[in-house]
Amino acid sequence: MNEGKPRFQRVLLKLSGEALMGEQGYGVDPSMAARIAEEIAELHSLGLEVAATVGGGNIVRGISVSAAGMDRVSGDYMGMLATTINALALQNALEKINVFTRVLSAIEMKEVAEPFIRRRAIRHLEKGRIVIFAAGIGQPYFSTDTAAAMRAMEIGAEVILKATKVDGIYDSDPKKNPSAVLFRELTYREVLEKNLQVMDSTAVALCKENGLPIVVFNLLRHGNIRDVVMGAEIGTIVTA
Repeated sequence: MNEGKPRFQRVLLKLSGEALMGEQGYGVDPSMAARIAEEIAELHSLGLEVAATVGGGNIVRGISVSAAGMDRVSGDYMGMLATTINALALQNALEKINVFTRVLSAIEMKEVAEPFIRRRAIRHLEKGRIVIFAAGIGQPYFSTDTAAAMRAMEIGAEVILKATKVDGIYDSDPKKNPSAVLFRELTYREVLEKNLQVMDSTAVALCKENGLPIVVFNLLRHGNIRDVVMGAEIGTIVTA
Protein backbone atom coordinates (compact mmCIF):
# COMPACT_ATOMS: atom_id res chain seq x y z
CA MET A 1 0.00 0.00 0.00
CA ASN A 2 1.30 3.41 -1.01
CA GLU A 3 0.53 5.93 1.70
CA GLY A 4 1.86 8.85 -0.33
CA LYS A 5 -0.03 8.88 -3.60
CA PRO A 6 -3.54 7.78 -4.57
CA ARG A 7 -3.66 5.10 -7.26
CA PHE A 8 -6.49 6.89 -9.07
CA GLN A 9 -6.95 10.51 -10.10
CA ARG A 10 -10.57 10.58 -11.25
CA VAL A 11 -13.13 8.21 -9.71
CA LEU A 12 -16.85 7.59 -9.81
CA LEU A 13 -18.45 6.55 -6.51
CA LYS A 14 -21.62 4.46 -6.89
CA LEU A 15 -23.84 4.71 -3.81
CA SER A 16 -27.11 2.92 -3.23
CA GLY A 17 -30.11 4.86 -2.03
CA GLU A 18 -30.18 2.50 0.96
CA ALA A 19 -26.75 3.84 1.98
CA LEU A 20 -28.34 7.22 2.71
CA MET A 21 -31.15 5.56 4.65
CA GLY A 22 -28.86 4.55 7.52
CA GLU A 23 -30.79 2.68 10.19
CA GLN A 24 -34.08 4.22 9.14
CA GLY A 25 -36.63 2.19 7.24
CA TYR A 26 -37.18 4.83 4.59
CA GLY A 27 -35.88 8.12 3.22
CA VAL A 28 -32.65 9.95 4.05
CA ASP A 29 -30.90 9.88 7.42
CA PRO A 30 -29.13 13.28 7.66
CA SER A 31 -26.44 11.84 9.96
CA MET A 32 -25.63 9.10 7.42
CA ALA A 33 -25.55 11.62 4.59
CA ALA A 34 -23.14 13.73 6.68
CA ARG A 35 -20.88 10.72 7.33
CA ILE A 36 -20.72 9.81 3.65
CA ALA A 37 -20.06 13.46 2.79
CA GLU A 38 -17.11 13.54 5.18
CA GLU A 39 -15.55 10.50 3.52
CA ILE A 40 -16.07 11.99 0.05
CA ALA A 41 -14.51 15.23 1.31
CA GLU A 42 -11.48 13.24 2.45
CA LEU A 43 -11.02 11.90 -1.09
CA HIS A 44 -11.36 15.44 -2.37
CA SER A 45 -8.69 16.63 0.06
CA LEU A 46 -6.28 14.07 -1.43
CA GLY A 47 -6.58 15.88 -4.75
CA LEU A 48 -8.88 13.37 -6.44
CA GLU A 49 -11.55 14.38 -8.90
CA VAL A 50 -14.71 12.77 -7.54
CA ALA A 51 -18.06 12.11 -9.21
CA ALA A 52 -20.91 10.15 -7.68
CA THR A 53 -24.18 8.51 -8.59
CA VAL A 54 -26.84 7.64 -6.03
CA GLY A 55 -29.63 5.11 -6.38
CA GLY A 56 -33.20 5.74 -5.28
CA GLY A 57 -34.12 2.50 -3.54
CA ASN A 58 -34.63 4.19 -0.18
CA ILE A 59 -37.57 6.07 -1.71
CA VAL A 60 -38.85 4.09 -4.70
CA ARG A 61 -37.41 1.41 -6.96
CA GLY A 62 -38.89 1.31 -10.45
CA ILE A 63 -38.66 -2.43 -10.94
CA SER A 64 -40.35 -3.05 -7.57
CA VAL A 65 -43.36 -0.84 -8.23
CA SER A 66 -43.58 -2.44 -11.67
CA ALA A 67 -43.74 -5.89 -10.06
CA ALA A 68 -46.56 -4.58 -7.85
CA GLY A 69 -48.62 -3.72 -10.91
CA MET A 70 -47.61 -0.18 -11.87
CA ASP A 71 -46.54 0.66 -15.41
CA ARG A 72 -42.79 -0.03 -15.69
CA VAL A 73 -41.99 3.21 -17.50
CA SER A 74 -43.81 5.31 -14.89
CA GLY A 75 -42.08 3.38 -12.11
CA ASP A 76 -38.67 3.95 -13.64
CA TYR A 77 -39.28 7.69 -13.96
CA MET A 78 -40.37 7.77 -10.32
CA GLY A 79 -37.10 6.04 -9.46
CA MET A 80 -35.14 8.66 -11.41
CA LEU A 81 -36.82 11.43 -9.43
CA ALA A 82 -35.95 9.57 -6.22
CA THR A 83 -32.27 9.59 -7.22
CA THR A 84 -32.50 13.35 -7.63
CA ILE A 85 -33.86 13.75 -4.09
CA ASN A 86 -30.90 11.71 -2.83
CA ALA A 87 -28.43 13.69 -4.93
CA LEU A 88 -29.72 16.94 -3.43
CA ALA A 89 -29.44 15.49 0.08
CA LEU A 90 -25.82 14.50 -0.56
CA GLN A 91 -25.07 17.88 -2.11
CA ASN A 92 -26.47 19.61 0.98
CA ALA A 93 -24.35 17.44 3.27
CA LEU A 94 -21.19 18.21 1.26
CA GLU A 95 -21.81 21.93 1.09
CA LYS A 96 -22.35 22.05 4.85
CA ILE A 97 -18.67 21.09 5.17
CA ASN A 98 -17.64 23.61 2.51
CA VAL A 99 -17.12 21.25 -0.41
CA PHE A 100 -18.33 22.80 -3.66
CA THR A 101 -20.75 20.42 -5.35
CA ARG A 102 -22.84 20.33 -8.51
CA VAL A 103 -25.84 18.09 -9.25
CA LEU A 104 -26.22 17.26 -12.94
CA SER A 105 -29.52 15.69 -13.93
CA ALA A 106 -30.36 13.62 -17.01
CA ILE A 107 -33.93 14.97 -16.75
CA GLU A 108 -34.24 18.71 -17.10
CA MET A 109 -35.23 20.39 -13.83
CA LYS A 110 -33.36 23.66 -14.01
CA GLU A 111 -34.67 24.98 -10.70
CA VAL A 112 -32.84 22.28 -8.72
CA ALA A 113 -30.05 20.86 -10.91
CA GLU A 114 -27.95 21.56 -13.97
CA PRO A 115 -28.63 19.52 -17.10
CA PHE A 116 -26.13 16.76 -17.76
CA ILE A 117 -23.63 17.95 -20.35
CA ARG A 118 -20.49 15.83 -20.58
CA ARG A 119 -18.04 18.69 -21.09
CA ARG A 120 -19.61 20.69 -18.27
CA ALA A 121 -19.28 17.72 -15.92
CA ILE A 122 -15.60 17.33 -16.79
CA ARG A 123 -15.00 21.05 -16.35
CA HIS A 124 -16.58 20.97 -12.88
CA LEU A 125 -14.25 18.10 -11.95
CA GLU A 126 -11.22 19.96 -13.28
CA LYS A 127 -12.21 22.96 -11.14
CA GLY A 128 -12.23 20.77 -8.03
CA ARG A 129 -15.98 20.40 -7.59
CA ILE A 130 -17.73 17.19 -6.61
CA VAL A 131 -20.17 16.18 -9.35
CA ILE A 132 -23.28 14.17 -8.48
CA PHE A 133 -25.17 12.60 -11.37
CA ALA A 134 -28.94 12.34 -10.90
CA ALA A 135 -31.88 10.77 -12.76
CA GLY A 136 -29.92 7.87 -14.22
CA ILE A 137 -29.53 8.36 -17.97
CA GLY A 138 -33.00 9.85 -18.29
CA GLN A 139 -34.47 6.75 -19.90
CA PRO A 140 -36.55 3.88 -18.47
CA TYR A 141 -35.33 0.27 -18.37
CA PHE A 142 -31.79 1.29 -17.35
CA SER A 143 -30.60 0.78 -13.78
CA THR A 144 -28.50 3.22 -11.77
CA ASP A 145 -25.66 0.67 -12.08
CA THR A 146 -25.78 1.06 -15.85
CA ALA A 147 -26.02 4.84 -15.47
CA ALA A 148 -22.94 4.78 -13.23
CA ALA A 149 -20.97 2.77 -15.81
CA MET A 150 -22.01 5.08 -18.63
CA ARG A 151 -21.25 8.29 -16.73
CA ALA A 152 -17.90 6.92 -15.54
CA MET A 153 -16.87 6.24 -19.12
CA GLU A 154 -18.18 9.58 -20.37
CA ILE A 155 -16.10 11.56 -17.88
CA GLY A 156 -13.01 9.38 -18.24
CA ALA A 157 -13.09 7.97 -14.69
CA GLU A 158 -10.36 5.42 -13.96
CA VAL A 159 -12.52 3.23 -11.73
CA ILE A 160 -16.02 2.70 -10.35
CA LEU A 161 -16.03 2.51 -6.56
CA LYS A 162 -19.13 0.47 -5.74
CA ALA A 163 -20.06 1.09 -2.11
CA THR A 164 -22.08 -1.68 -0.46
CA LYS A 165 -23.06 -2.96 2.99
CA VAL A 166 -20.77 -6.01 2.77
CA ASP A 167 -17.00 -6.40 2.44
CA GLY A 168 -16.96 -7.20 -1.28
CA ILE A 169 -18.23 -9.84 -3.70
CA TYR A 170 -19.02 -13.25 -2.20
CA ASP A 171 -19.91 -16.58 -3.78
CA SER A 172 -23.27 -16.38 -1.96
CA ASP A 173 -25.15 -13.93 0.24
CA PRO A 174 -23.01 -13.48 3.39
CA LYS A 175 -26.06 -12.36 5.35
CA LYS A 176 -27.74 -15.71 4.70
CA ASN A 177 -24.66 -17.94 4.51
CA PRO A 178 -22.02 -17.47 7.25
CA SER A 179 -19.64 -19.67 5.20
CA ALA A 180 -19.82 -17.44 2.10
CA VAL A 181 -16.40 -16.95 0.50
CA LEU A 182 -15.12 -13.45 -0.28
CA PHE A 183 -13.40 -12.99 -3.64
CA ARG A 184 -10.46 -10.58 -3.70
CA GLU A 185 -10.15 -10.49 -7.50
CA LEU A 186 -12.54 -11.43 -10.28
CA THR A 187 -12.74 -10.95 -14.03
CA TYR A 188 -15.77 -9.40 -15.68
CA ARG A 189 -16.43 -12.78 -17.32
CA GLU A 190 -16.45 -14.55 -13.95
CA VAL A 191 -18.94 -12.04 -12.53
CA LEU A 192 -21.25 -12.57 -15.49
CA GLU A 193 -20.88 -16.35 -15.68
CA LYS A 194 -21.31 -16.86 -11.93
CA ASN A 195 -24.22 -14.38 -11.90
CA LEU A 196 -22.77 -12.73 -8.80
CA GLN A 197 -25.27 -9.84 -8.79
CA VAL A 198 -22.85 -7.15 -7.70
CA MET A 199 -24.03 -4.90 -10.54
CA ASP A 200 -26.52 -5.68 -13.24
CA SER A 201 -25.19 -7.55 -16.26
CA THR A 202 -25.53 -4.55 -18.61
CA ALA A 203 -23.30 -2.43 -16.37
CA VAL A 204 -20.69 -5.20 -16.02
CA ALA A 205 -20.70 -5.81 -19.78
CA LEU A 206 -20.16 -2.09 -20.42
CA CYS A 207 -17.21 -2.04 -18.02
CA LYS A 208 -15.81 -5.17 -19.66
CA GLU A 209 -16.02 -3.70 -23.15
CA ASN A 210 -14.24 -0.54 -22.04
CA GLY A 211 -11.75 -1.95 -19.53
CA LEU A 212 -13.17 0.03 -16.61
CA PRO A 213 -12.27 -1.57 -13.24
CA ILE A 214 -14.87 -1.95 -10.49
CA VAL A 215 -13.92 -2.04 -6.82
CA VAL A 216 -16.64 -3.33 -4.49
CA PHE A 217 -16.17 -2.51 -0.80
CA ASN A 218 -17.96 -1.95 2.50
CA LEU A 219 -19.11 1.65 2.92
CA LEU A 220 -20.07 1.08 6.56
CA ARG A 221 -16.46 0.66 7.66
CA HIS A 222 -15.11 4.15 8.28
CA GLY A 223 -12.12 5.07 6.15
CA ASN A 224 -12.62 2.37 3.54
CA ILE A 225 -13.13 4.79 0.65
CA ARG A 226 -9.83 6.50 1.36
CA ASP A 227 -8.01 3.22 1.90
CA VAL A 228 -9.27 1.82 -1.41
CA VAL A 229 -7.93 4.76 -3.43
CA MET A 230 -4.64 4.63 -1.52
CA GLY A 231 -4.09 1.05 -2.65
CA ALA A 232 -5.14 -1.04 0.33
CA GLU A 233 -6.36 -4.57 -0.41
CA ILE A 234 -9.95 -3.90 0.55
CA GLY A 235 -13.03 -5.42 -1.01
CA THR A 236 -13.08 -7.05 -4.44
CA ILE A 237 -11.63 -5.69 -7.66
CA VAL A 238 -13.16 -6.69 -10.99
CA THR A 239 -10.93 -6.29 -14.04
CA ALA A 240 -10.10 -8.03 -17.31
